[in-house]
Amino acid sequence: MHQKAQHIDLAARSRARRRALQAIYAWQVSGSPIQAIIAQFRHEQDMEIADLDYFEDLLYGVDRHTNQLDASLRPYLDREMAQVDPIERAVLRLAAYELEFRPDVPYRVIINEAIEVTKRFGADYGHSYVNGVLDKLASKLRVIEKHG
Repeated sequence: MHQKAQHIDLAARSRARRRALQAIYAWQVSGSPIQAIIAQFRHEQDMEIADLDYFEDLLYGVDRHTNQLDASLRPYLDREMAQVDPIERAVLRLAAYELEFRPDVPYRVIINEAIEVTKRFGADYGHSYVNGVLDKLASKLRVIEKHG
């Protein structure tokens, strides 16, 4: 029984990440305050089955730490952050936040979720780019976890 409850929690967290990606994308494009974006998404029906606390942590975290996240990502990008596809930029910022500020989430989960969400919403080969950047960032931020 406990294992099923944990599975539901992971599925809710996965949905929260997908919704957070969409919200961060909307925030990047609209320039609206993050609170307005959260309020808009909170009213949408499938937020009931996502992990709302995790969703809000991701959005507030990316908003609060955007400059630091972009600086952490910059050495691994082949172009300026502003030139990165908006979906990929949102995925990279979201995953960088988790890698840097959510040590409770294994880096493999973060990278796998980032790849899956990029395959679903991003450009054809965007997931390969995201994987390469995040793998290098994880090597820096999660040294002990990644290399033992």
